[in-house]
Amino acid sequence: MKDVAARAGVGLKTVSRVVNGEQGVSVDTEHRVREAITALGFRRNDSARTLRKGRTASIGLVLEDLADPFYAPLSRAVEEVARAHGALLINGSSAESPEREQELVLALCARRVDGLVIIPAGDDHRYLTPEIDAGVAVTFVDRAPGLIEADVVRSDSYGGAREGTAHLLAHGHRRVGFLGDQPHIQTATERLRGYRDAMAESGLPVDPAWTSLGPTDPERISAETRRMLTGPRPVTALFAGNNRTTVTVVRELAAHQGPPVALMGFDDFELAELLTPPVSVVAQDPAQLGRTAAELLFRRLDGVTEPPRQLTLPIRLVARGSGELHPYE
Repeated sequence: MKDVAARAGVGLKTVSRVVNGEQGVSVDTEHRVREAITALGFRRNDSARTLRKGRTASIGLVLEDLADPFYAPLSRAVEEVARAHGALLINGSSAESPEREQELVLALCARRVDGLVIIPAGDDHRYLTPEIDAGVAVTFVDRAPGLIEADVVRSDSYGGAREGTAHLLAHGHRRVGFLGDQPHIQTATERLRGYRDAMAESGLPVDPAWTSLGPTDPERISAETRRMLTGPRPVTALFAGNNRTTVTVVRELAAHQGPPVALMGFDDFELAELLTPPVSVVAQDPAQLGRTAAELLFRRLDGVTEPPRQLTLPIRLVARGSGELHPYE
């Protein structure tokens, strides 16, 4: 800044005003300052500027898996809100590991991010208490934190699974299978509960062989799908608990030699409407999840001190064909 001021023949304060877009500088003086900036290749030191103000103008986003298509619109929405507030977004993946989540979160805090949006992998977030006490704002998405109070934004996993299962039952199915994520994940257990309640409300018992929770790797989902479609009491419909599971089930059903099997998925996915039959889903709005969480976060950063909020966003049932197939017997 001293070099720019000397070249333009002005004081440091004038250079600061031009760089920061402040008023009080004549057109001719601003022109001289900008010519000096261009000639000298001057760049404002945002790190020093933001640290002087006590904020780093950056936030962290901790996801389960950066490669999961579900998180792309969520991440983009958080980034757009951050950009509107003049902040930089830093992404990281926990790989569904509580230990990696904590390591990543604390690394972001060590780099003095102003706030965090977290899709939690663990169920004990007391490690965040010193960071929150130090002024770091935190919002959780998709699942509630464990053992601390904080803002949470999530979709209606229970209601969506209940509605999706009831939709299959309304089309005549009585043996409906459920394939879900790992049981320690809140959304997986909520969706299983919604499925069970829909079955119970129709007076239908659930055979233990019709439900399966565990990793969503294709090998397990394929094996469990084949198991549920064979034996003395095969299911006539399947409810897939997330988009990765649904995609694997679609592949298995394409190779299935028996009668058609109805399918309802939780989460929409790309090209679902172009398959044969098109896949019916219970759709979340990941972009709205991200946007709402980021807006809550920046409300906290702007000084809002209201009690922690728990927001549940509605889901939408999209009937495309696969969930409307009638049972073969």
